[in-house]
Amino acid sequence: MLLCYGHHIISYHYYCHYCRSISYTTCPQWGSACPWTVVPRVRDSMEHVSVALEELLVAARRQGCLTVGVYESAKLMNADPDCVVLCVLACDAEQEGDVALQIHFTLLRAFCCDVDINILRVSGMKRLADVLGESGEARDLHCLLVTNPHAEHLKLDEVGSYCEESRCNNQWVPLLALRDR
Repeated sequence: MLLCYGHHIISYHYYCHYCRSISYTTCPQWGSACPWTVVPRVRDSMEHVSVALEELLVAARRQGCLTVGVYESAKLMNADPDCVVLCVLACDAEQEGDVALQIHFTLLRAFCCDVDINILRVSGMKRLADVLGESGEARDLHCLLVTNPHAEHLKLDEVGSYCEESRCNNQWVPLLALRDR
């Protein structure tokens, strides 16, 4: 049984505050007299955040508010860290063993934590390349910085809220899987 307090890891529909049970219909102990709380399903909420992130990245790219690449991102964060509102670190399972990439990620995470920039780790490099229209080119998509996208405040707020809730649950760099559609 998976259980969550807040935003993560629940796969059931109702949560009983009295007997702390989770069910699809009624409380096994209290029946229909139980004060149920409808609990969001994680997959649905993570899917929602994934879609919001994809829309945010597309809008930021269209507005010229997206920096792509580890080197370019480090250069921008060194020059003007106050303009960065989100750092996306992308890596698939086969790239987890790349020591140089992991060192870059560690340095970028430390810098983002120092200046209060939301960080999100994503897997699904193929989907990320499709979203950004980089399918044909071999480009470094391992680090993306979003800088003040004016049109997509709500999408940025959704992604930022997800990052903040993850930090409250001691998941300092939340992981989000982008899936092919």
